[in-house]
Amino acid sequence: MGKIFLENMEFYSYHGCFAEEQIIGNRFLVDVVADADTSEAEATDVLSTTVNYQEIYTIVKNEMAITSKLMEHIASRIGIAVKKRFPEITHLSVKVSKMNPPLGGKLDKVSVQIEL
Repeated sequence: MGKIFLENMEFYSYHGCFAEEQIIGNRFLVDVVADADTSEAEATDVLSTTVNYQEIYTIVKNEMAITSKLMEHIASRIGIAVKKRFPEITHLSVKVSKMNPPLGGKLDKVSVQIEL
């Protein structure tokens, strides 16, 4: 069993409950951790025998381009799409972080993490 990490994928997207957020946009970071059996890839060195992280990145990029109000919704969409493409993933964690959220004070980020 192995873990595949995609960390700090950065996107400029238009998510948020406030109309201004969907016009101005903001920076978001996305982390994905996928648990899968990597033993065949370890032995063969063949890409088709493992979860292709380039494909996961593309899924995340496509989902981040779809405007949403809630980070929970974004994380869930990403998770569902990744699991649909790679059903061999036994556990998946998706974390979405909004950088410098408009909360009226200094704050680096807010994050939502889901587990599938």
